[in-house]
Amino acid sequence: MNYFFVLNGKSMKKTALIIIASFFTAWFLYIGNIVHLPVFSTKDGPKAIYKGEKDLALTFNIGWGDEKAEPILDVLKKENVKSATFFLSGSWAERHPDLVARIVKEGYEIGILGYNYEDYTELEEAKIRQDIAKAQVAFKKLNVKDIKLVRAPTGHFDQKTLKIAERLGYTVIHWSIDSKDWTNPGTEQIINNVSRAKKGDIVLLHASDSAKQTEKALPHILKQLNKKGIELVTVSEMIANAKTKTSEIK
Repeated sequence: MNYFFVLNGKSMKKTALIIIASFFTAWFLYIGNIVHLPVFSTKDGPKAIYKGEKDLALTFNIGWGDEKAEPILDVLKKENVKSATFFLSGSWAERHPDLVARIVKEGYEIGILGYNYEDYTELEEAKIRQDIAKAQVAFKKLNVKDIKLVRAPTGHFDQKTLKIAERLGYTVIHWSIDSKDWTNPGTEQIINNVSRAKKGDIVLLHASDSAKQTEKALPHILKQLNKKGIELVTVSEMIANAKTKTSEIK
């Protein structure tokens, strides 16, 4: 149904200025809330989850390497952390079946980090489907079942990627706090990068060999979170237990 209003010239100008001012105010507030996300906004389309409403999810990406994953698992066990989500590449999982089995045995969640370390925004749809499908096969062979989460290997994704993931039955997970541990900025800087984490955040960490300082930073990060009274959950638990914030992708 359409509504029509009759306004004189002065009222029309005044109304137009109010509408324009309101629009820009809302726009800047919106941008301020998502500026940390490397994605674009659009009215319609699939969405990626990057934040929850309560609790906090620690996520660890593992794409390659033989040395850092086990020490990270040792720290989590020592600190009595019961919930975490590991995004594993299929190629790494194939080469480290014992570590994959340990992750499952110790109650941690597994998500797919593709098969090869490739930027999905630079691949054709068929190649993205092929990469995810290859990872699916790898995890099935390792008897890892019911994987529902996927993360783009390089962290870069677009609407094309999300549509493919949705068709395959996966939810794309991004993050709201980036530890930047893979840049090896120093233990103190990694701790500081995560220090602003609060309830609802999804934290990005790495257990690949490129992240040489995460093992030392992790106990301090866990201590900070404990002081804040923040409960750790898996990403799936976060999705199930609270409303989630999503970012629509262009």
